[in-house]
Amino acid sequence: MANKKVENMSFEASTTELDSIVSELELGELALEDALKKFERGITLARHSQQKLSQAEQRVEILLQQDENAALTPFDTNDE
Repeated sequence: MANKKVENMSFEASTTELDSIVSELELGELALEDALKKFERGITLARHSQQKLSQAEQRVEILLQQDENAALTPFDTNDE
């Protein structure tokens, strides 16, 4: 995969590429220089993904604040 500019990637695309990089690094078969380049790209992707996630959370918070009648309920991760 050609290295796309991270700032132009969607959250899903950046996390997919990050997963791929993690898998490659875990195999331990890359030369040191290649592993460092992959690691650097992975850090950039992780930061980008975190930024996108934070932006989405802020948008949700703003939308909830705009609707004064919206009831906030706790998020239960145990629901199936």
